[in-house]
Amino acid sequence: MTADLPKPQSLADKLRSLGVKTGAADLPTRGPVSRYEIDAVVTGAYHPTPFGETFLHDETYAADYRHGLAPISPSAPLDLLSAWAGDARLRGMPVESFAFVDTETSGLSGGTGTYAFLVGAGKFQDGEFFLRQFFMRDPSEEPALLHALAEFLAPCESLVTYNGKAFDAPLLNTRYTLHAIPTPIKELSHVDLLPLARRLWRDRLPSRTLKYIEENVLGAPRTDEEVPGYEIPYLYFDYLRTRDARPLKGIFYHNAMDIVALAALFSHTALMLDDPFSEIVQHGLDVVALAKLHEDLHRWDTAARLYEHGLSMDLDEPDFWTAVQRLSSLQKRRGDLEAAVGWWEQAAAEGHIYAHVELAKHYEHRLRDYPMALHHTRQAILLAEAPSLPGYVRQHWLAEMEHRQNRLESRLGKDAPHPGIPESDVS
Repeated sequence: MTADLPKPQSLADKLRSLGVKTGAADLPTRGPVSRYEIDAVVTGAYHPTPFGETFLHDETYAADYRHGLAPISPSAPLDLLSAWAGDARLRGMPVESFAFVDTETSGLSGGTGTYAFLVGAGKFQDGEFFLRQFFMRDPSEEPALLHALAEFLAPCESLVTYNGKAFDAPLLNTRYTLHAIPTPIKELSHVDLLPLARRLWRDRLPSRTLKYIEENVLGAPRTDEEVPGYEIPYLYFDYLRTRDARPLKGIFYHNAMDIVALAALFSHTALMLDDPFSEIVQHGLDVVALAKLHEDLHRWDTAARLYEHGLSMDLDEPDFWTAVQRLSSLQKRRGDLEAAVGWWEQAAAEGHIYAHVELAKHYEHRLRDYPMALHHTRQAILLAEAPSLPGYVRQHWLAEMEHRQNRLESRLGKDAPHPGIPESDVS
């Protein structure tokens, strides 16, 4: 008769024998609810979802609300904005189809360890701009936040963000994937206004952050409720530790203003692109930036008019001559050589090498006026040999111009004129 074998231990028994507690009965209860919970600091309500609750705060803005100088409701056609974005879906899309989204996160570098604890989203509905903010009191509420956000975005066809293609959208898509919740973002058209802001204002403004654009383009400074972006993650972690939501009020304000500014900037830039001669475009550098954008979109006639308009405004001398170079090159491309030569002559008189080079080509290849071609070639060489010019710039011009000079001197013979001899003295 064999001895009874000991009954195998279950995993729970093994854990208990090691002193490990299992189940929820022995877990510590959550500390006392703070009297400064989020609903005591920010008006709102707890929204139920299949994943639990998330906190919502809502605001509405009338359709005629202006954020500084800019109306919040877009009125201009989106044809040019669509062309710039390279997305034909935007053309003719109703304003109700756009969702304006910005996130406040636990970190600024992204990655799978970063999550959005507050998401602001706005859209036009029922004749108003409706802004909703989604907040999670604890990281465990993230699935509920994501589900509620997906419900809000469901009717929308396009996302509008500021640096969202590089940050907000990838972050949200990652969080949806981690929680096995279908993402509502991937199928949406996406307009990221940061690259457009860089194109329009990089030459005039020292910063292209949304807050700086809001203050210096839209004319809408923020109140003292504003919280610097770099402080936001630390304030949230402090809240998780203390459950005192009072410092979060400034974060809600910061996020709401980002959404409102985003909608106003969308309206403002759509109008700038659609009507670049509008009175809302008051700075010469902005006009020149619009000219460059229209040029890149192959709207050359409009671009030429915009360059000329910008040159008639108050531009610093370096910016003026940079615009002249762009315009003269454009006129050459358009086949308007008379206009191009006029600008080259003005620039050459001010000592711009490229203008002498272009005139040398013009006189040699188009007019067969070899003495004039040689004159401008030699002038270009003299300017390129200036000690103040960087060596790589000097080499760029000299290699071409010395070759041209040798060819023209050979063509004209040993009696070719030298720099300083008027062309009228050439026999």
